[in-house]
Amino acid sequence: MSPPQTVAGRYRIDRRLGAGGMSTVFQATDSVLERPVAVKLLAEHLAEDEAFVARFRREALSAARLQHPNVVQVFDSGEDAESGRHYIVMEYVDGPSCADLLREHKRLELEETVHIVRDACHGLDYAHRAGVVHRDVKPGNLLIAEEMHITKLADFGIAKAAEQTRITQVGAVLGTAAYLSPEQARGDESGPASDIYSLGVCAYQFLTGRLPHEYSSLTELALKQQEEHVQPITDFRPEVPHELDEAIRLCLERDPGSRYRSALEMAQALEGGLQGEATDATRRLTVGEDTSATQAMDATSATRAMPRTGYAPAPAAAGAARAETSAPAQARRDRRESARAARRRRMASFFALLLVVAAIGAVGLALLASDDGGGGGVSPVDQGDVDSQIQGLRDFLNEHTR
Repeated sequence: MSPPQTVAGRYRIDRRLGAGGMSTVFQATDSVLERPVAVKLLAEHLAEDEAFVARFRREALSAARLQHPNVVQVFDSGEDAESGRHYIVMEYVDGPSCADLLREHKRLELEETVHIVRDACHGLDYAHRAGVVHRDVKPGNLLIAEEMHITKLADFGIAKAAEQTRITQVGAVLGTAAYLSPEQARGDESGPASDIYSLGVCAYQFLTGRLPHEYSSLTELALKQQEEHVQPITDFRPEVPHELDEAIRLCLERDPGSRYRSALEMAQALEGGLQGEATDATRRLTVGEDTSATQAMDATSATRAMPRTGYAPAPAAAGAARAETSAPAQARRDRRESARAARRRRMASFFALLLVVAAIGAVGLALLASDDGGGGGVSPVDQGDVDSQIQGLRDFLNEHTR
C-alpha cells in the first residue's frame, strides 16, 4: 500500500528517507509551521497489535518530553484518520547517520569518534536522568546535524514499545543483535548500563571497522558475549591511545556493574582517553576496587612501612602513591581470566540447554507443519504449558550463565 500524501491533514510527505521492519521514515513539510519535519509511519501490521499501539503511545509521550540538543525531538504523534496509519512527527536532522558514515568510510577518525560518542553520551545522560532508557542505540540512530556539527540520538521509546511484541521481536533482534547488551540478550530489563554497552559497541566499530564480537548466528553471538575477550582496539589501530582503548572496552563488560555509572562518566573517560589520560572512573573500573577501600588499604600499608614517628600520610597522597605503583591492566586481565575460568565450568550446562532449546524448536516446527487442517491425530498444544516451558528455560539460562 502506498503511503498517504498528507498525514493528519497537516504534514505533506515529500520523500522517503529510509525504512525498517517496524516503520518507514519520510521527510515532510509541516504546513502549519512551514518547516521540514521527519514523519515515521509505523508498519501496517503493527496496527493489529493493540497492546503494541498502547505501549507505543505511552512511549511517544515520554520521548516527547525530552528536549536536549543531542536528542531528536518528538513534536507530534497519533493515528492518521484517512489512512489508519500510526505516526510520529520528529525534528528533521539534515545530515547522515553514523551507519551512512560507516558504509562510506568503513571506519572513522579518532577525534571524530570521540566527538560523536561524547555528544551521544550527553543525550543519554539527560534521558537517563529523566527516567527514559533508549534500548536501541546503534549507528543508524546516531544522526549528524551537519550545520551545527553535533550528534543527535533518534528513536527514543519505540524500542521499548516493541520489546514485548511477538510480531516484531524476531526481526528487531536480528537487525540489532550486535548492539544488544548481554542482559538484553537474556531478556532482562534494560537500564542505563545497557545503553552504555550499546554505545560502546558503536565506538568500537567506529574505530576498528568491525564489531567486538563477529558472529554468524545469534547463538554464536550469545556464546561469545559470555566467554570471549574483546580484542584490543590497538590491534587494529596502533595509533589509538591505550587509555582510549581501555575506556571504550570498559563499556563492553559483561556485568553491568563493571561499566560506567553514568553516560556522563563515559563521556569524560573517552575525552580523557583521547588525550592519553585515565580518569577516576577508568582507574576504578580497571583495578576493580572500591576507591574508599583502596584508600584505606593504602593508608594501612603506608603506615606499616613508615618509621614510628607519629606521622601519618594524607589519604590523598597515599592514594596517589598507590596509583603510581599499581598495575591496573594486569589486575584487570587476572580478574577476567578468573571469571572466564569460572564460566567455563558452567559451559556443559549451557550447551545442554542449547540442545534442549533445539529439541523443543524441532518439536514446535513439526507440530506447526502438521497443522494443515487435517488434524493428523495430533492433539492441540496447550499454550499455558508452552509458556511454562519457555519460562523454565529462561530461568535455567539465568541460573547457569551468570
